[in-house]
Amino acid sequence: MTDAATLPGQPRGGVLSGPATARAVNVLAPNPSAMTLDGTNTWIVSEPDSDLAVVVDPGPLDDGHLRAVVDTAERAGKRIALTLLTHGHPDHAEGAVRFAELTRTNVRALDPALRLGGEGLAPGDVITTGGLEMRVVPTPGHTGDSLSFHLPADRAVLTGDTVLGRGTTVVAHPDGRLGDYLDSLRRLRSLTVDDGIRTVLPGHGPVLDDAQGAVEFYLAHRASRLAQVETAVENGCTSASEVVAQVYAAVDRSLWPAAELSVRAQLEYLREHGLIGPID
Repeated sequence: MTDAATLPGQPRGGVLSGPATARAVNVLAPNPSAMTLDGTNTWIVSEPDSDLAVVVDPGPLDDGHLRAVVDTAERAGKRIALTLLTHGHPDHAEGAVRFAELTRTNVRALDPALRLGGEGLAPGDVITTGGLEMRVVPTPGHTGDSLSFHLPADRAVLTGDTVLGRGTTVVAHPDGRLGDYLDSLRRLRSLTVDDGIRTVLPGHGPVLDDAQGAVEFYLAHRASRLAQVETAVENGCTSASEVVAQVYAAVDRSLWPAAELSVRAQLEYLREHGLIGPID
C-alpha cells in the first residue's frame, strides 16, 4: 500500500464526508465516475460559533443529496444563508436552482447565467456571512469561470476542479485555456508561500494536507505534458486525436475524450507561443 504522505499533496485517507477543517464540512454527492472520482464534494463552510453557513457547489440535481446537505447543516445548528459556485459544470452547479429553493438562498457565481438573486462574484470579493472570511480567488483555466475560495482562518483553499484530491484536472478546451490555468496554479502557489495556505479542499477526491506540494506537482505535470505533446507533433502527429493516442497511450481509453480537450488546449498554447504550426 502506498503511504499517502509520499503522494502529491499528501491526500488524507478515510471517509471523504465529514469535517475537514474547523470551518469546512464535506457532504459527498452520490455521483462517482471516472471524471468525478468519488463524487462531487459539496462544502458547508461556517464560523464554529455562528448559526449561519455558506455552501460551495451544491452538486448534481439529486434531491437526496441536496436535502442531505441541508440536514447536515441543521444537525450542526446552522442555517444555510448563501450558495456559491466554483464554476458552472453540471456536477457542481446543476443542483443550484433546486438547492436555492430548498434553502431560500441566493446563488453567487462568476458567470451571470448561473446567478440567482442578482449579486455575482468577482476577484477580491470577501464573503462575510455569519462572520466568515472567505476570499474569492480567480483561477480560470479548467473553465473560463473557475474560482477558488481562500479560507484564511483555516489556512485552506477550496479549489473546485482547479486542483483535485487525486490525479490531475482537465483544461476543458475551448472554454478552458492552458495559459490561464498555469497562471492560476502560480496564483495558488503564491497563496501557499505568501499566505501560509496548507490545505486544499478540492471539488473531487480527498483533502490534501500539503497544498504547496500539490500545486508544485500540478505545475511539473503540465510542463511534462506540454513537452510530450510538442514531441508528438515533431514526430509527425497531425491531429489532436493522434497526439492523445501517443501521449496518453497508458491511460484508460474511456478517458481519451477528456484528454483530447486538454491536448487541444496544449496545442493552442504551443501555437500561441510559436512552438508548433497549425494542427487539426
